Amino acid sequence: MDISIFFDPLDKVRFGNYEDQKSSIGNVITRFLEVDKFPSFEGVNIAIFGVEEDRGSVRNDGCSQAPDVIREKFFALKVADYPYSIVDLGNLRVGETLADTYAAVTTIMVELMKEGVLPVLLGGSQDLTFAQYVAYQKLEETVNIASVDASFDLGSTEEKINSNSFLGKIVLHEPNFLFNFSNIGYQTYFVGHDQIELMERLFFDAYRLGQVRADMEEVEPIVRNADILSFDITAIRQSDAPGNCNATPNGFYGEEACKIVRYAGMSDKLTSFGIFEINPLFDNHDQTSHLAAQMLWYLIDGYYNRKKDVPLKSKTGFVKYRVALKKDDQEIVFYKSTKSERWWMEVPYPTNKVRYHRHHLVPCSYKDYETALREEMPERWWQAFQKIAVS
Repeated sequence: MDISIFFDPLDKVRFGNYEDQKSSIGNVITRFLEVDKFPSFEGVNIAIFGVEEDRGSVRNDGCSQAPDVIREKFFALKVADYPYSIVDLGNLRVGETLADTYAAVTTIMVELMKEGVLPVLLGGSQDLTFAQYVAYQKLEETVNIASVDASFDLGSTEEKINSNSFLGKIVLHEPNFLFNFSNIGYQTYFVGHDQIELMERLFFDAYRLGQVRADMEEVEPIVRNADILSFDITAIRQSDAPGNCNATPNGFYGEEACKIVRYAGMSDKLTSFGIFEINPLFDNHDQTSHLAAQMLWYLIDGYYNRKKDVPLKSKTGFVKYRVALKKDDQEIVFYKSTKSERWWMEVPYPTNKVRYHRHHLVPCSYKDYETALREEMPERWWQAFQKIAVS
């Protein structure tokens, strides 16, 4: 399908002159600048596109203006020593209705992912994550979503889809292809005990801000297990990211956000990334857009440091460990990559549930292995086992 019909080219005056800046990102990225020269994405690794859509935002009108401001800062950053193969497809022509925009985002993502391209969405409001998810339904793939967010965005069943309710709509969507959802960095006073209990009943993973910040290394297995990473800029504290109407005093520091995104880029499983809710109208000297640009830089840095060592098809290059949990009458099999020293653990699944084959090897850390050695059940293993059992 010709996806060029969905896009408007970038402003040639604003984004067309990087030839004299040889070491800049803008010089190495193929940009859509003229109507009759839509870039090919054949053989491309990453495709960036803006979605200037905020009709689904809650108290953050104006976040639709973010894509070009982020680009301006991103293109000015310096390149690293990588064989960049990246295109910027421009900005999506938003639909007459919000549903039309969702449909366009889904169609574009399906076409890009079929070609093995990593789509990077510059939002816009975070309800666009719903459109990202539906693309996997079109590809008939069960999917894991990780969201860096101060809240869960479950909403209510009666509520229309918006940036505060998109997760609830994904959970209720039929047919459902969601295998797991992980929230990274929720703040308890924004979610309440009832929503935490609901996440537990759904066997979703939720990691409190303080828990995550106490050991940032433990974030890596969480994002390594995600097909989609959705990053709400409100998860970052206001002092580091003031460009959002809903910004609050607590959250991640900017360097922590960059670390999370780099972990995501390094994951061979990640096939879609979106950054949302940046609002230039509330920003201070474009500080939030600067941070978003640096996060994109780290995403790409992670991507070009992928190890291609997922033990799904071949176990060559892995050390296998078996740990018996006598009191649970269970044996857990661990795999450690000799290339990256990353860990996975094997979760059994019934032969009649082939759709879960790609999820039965759960990314974990050395701490999970240590937990098993103490004859304690690793929480990650138990969560995945329960989910497969009840699905």
